[in-house]
Amino acid sequence: MDAILLIDKPKGITSARAVALVKKRFKTKVGHTGTLDPLATGLLILLTGKRTKQASTFLHMDKGYMVRAIFGTTTTTYDVAGEVVKTCDRVVTREEVEDALKGFTGELQQVPPVFSAKKLQGKKAYELARKGVEVELPPSTVTVHSLRLVSFDYPEFTLECEVSSGFYVRSLVHDLGERLGVGATVEEVRRIRVGAYHIENAKTLDDLLAEAPSQHPASAVTQ
Repeated sequence: MDAILLIDKPKGITSARAVALVKKRFKTKVGHTGTLDPLATGLLILLTGKRTKQASTFLHMDKGYMVRAIFGTTTTTYDVAGEVVKTCDRVVTREEVEDALKGFTGELQQVPPVFSAKKLQGKKAYELARKGVEVELPPSTVTVHSLRLVSFDYPEFTLECEVSSGFYVRSLVHDLGERLGVGATVEEVRRIRVGAYHIENAKTLDDLLAEAPSQHPASAVTQ
C-alpha cells in the first residue's frame, strides 16, 4: 500500500504512537510528515510504502492551526501540561491583545520551546530539560502569513494562524503573553491544514484502525 493517509490525531498520544498503530494494523512501512505534541489534535499526515520517501516534501509545507490559550499563567512547557512558573492577575483588554498581535505577523525570529524536539548537542531539547539541564535554543526564522483573534473572553482566547514550517504555536502564545506582561499558556492546539491538505478530509485514528487491512483506507489520497 503506497498512500498518503490523512489522520485526525486524538489528544494524548504521540505522533510516533499513531505511526506504530497504523503500521501494525496494515502491515506496511509507515512514516509521519511532522509531529504533533501529545496534547495537540488535528491533521497528521502519514505516508505508507514507497510514499515514505516523500516525507521531506511535507515537512516544508505551510500549516494552519487553531489554538485555545489562557492569559495570566506561564509554564515550563508553554502549555497546561507544564509546571506553573508564574501567574499574573492583571486583566488585559481585547484591544491590547489585537494591538500586540500586529507584531507577530510576517517574518520573525522565534525561539522554540525548551520542551520541544529541537536537537541540541545531538539530543532532543526536552530530554535535556527533563534532566534539569539548562537549555538555550537559538532562534529560528519563521513566517506568520496570517494571525487572527477568533474569540476573547479574558483570561481565555482563541487564535487562528497560517504559518511556515518550523513554527511553534506554543512559542507564539508564550511570546504574546510576555509582550503583554501577563504571561500566557496553551490549553489546546488543533492543526487544521498542511499545505493543500485539510482536516475536513481526515479520518479519526480509531476509524482508520477499524478498517480491514486489505482495504484501501478511506482517508488515503492517491494522486
